[in-house]
Amino acid sequence: MNNPTVVERFSEFYDNWICKLQEILKQLLHVSNQHHLLAEHDLQSLVSKVTTHLKEYYTVKWSLAREDIVIFFSPPWLTPLEKAYLWITGWKPSTALKVLESLKKSNLFEMTEEQERKIEGLRMRMRMEEEKVEREMERQQVAMADSKIVKLAKRSGRATWKKNNNEEDYDELVQLAMKDVFGGLERIMKASDCARLKTLKGILDVLQPMQCIHFLTANITIQLRLKQWGNNCQLIHDSHAGSMQESNHKI
Repeated sequence: MNNPTVVERFSEFYDNWICKLQEILKQLLHVSNQHHLLAEHDLQSLVSKVTTHLKEYYTVKWSLAREDIVIFFSPPWLTPLEKAYLWITGWKPSTALKVLESLKKSNLFEMTEEQERKIEGLRMRMRMEEEKVEREMERQQVAMADSKIVKLAKRSGRATWKKNNNEEDYDELVQLAMKDVFGGLERIMKASDCARLKTLKGILDVLQPMQCIHFLTANITIQLRLKQWGNNCQLIHDSHAGSMQESNHKI
């Protein structure tokens, strides 16, 4: 069951975080067009500002996940379209590398052979990280069918179990079982987030400051556009549903 306090607190944080991200995107776009006027240390300062903001999301997320981990696997602050693209509570690390490939094809910047070699090494490491997290998620799902969970499920369906004085014993067993489940989910979420942060850091460490600006601009633009499209889809859906209800009422 969702913790209303966690939902409210993170939703408020997330809305403010997104607003700041939109402001950051404006700065990135401005710098992309005016980079010849900026010194390298100014570009590095902006990159640092962006990464600090991105890391803040995970700091708050991990803090509140200790109170309610499940909510982050189906976040109500995201649109259905955004949820459709989730990979274990967030973006899939390999998608950031695909963004980089798209930038290369658009000729926004050229990478040296050394950069190409390092990015390829990062790609291989992140593929292994993704597979590791997915295996852990699969193990977590299989664990739901272990003997302890199955026994609890059977007991909950027996009328005699609740007619005697063992309700408290049953509740305690359920809490212990679910504690293991939630603990497993939290470990998987953090592992997936670490893979995301490693990918982001790995890419930025390889790129030159102006290349970092282009990459961050593209990556953030995709995230915000997906949110915008999701909101538009939701408005269309709600409008259509309202029209259907009105038609049915008239009938």
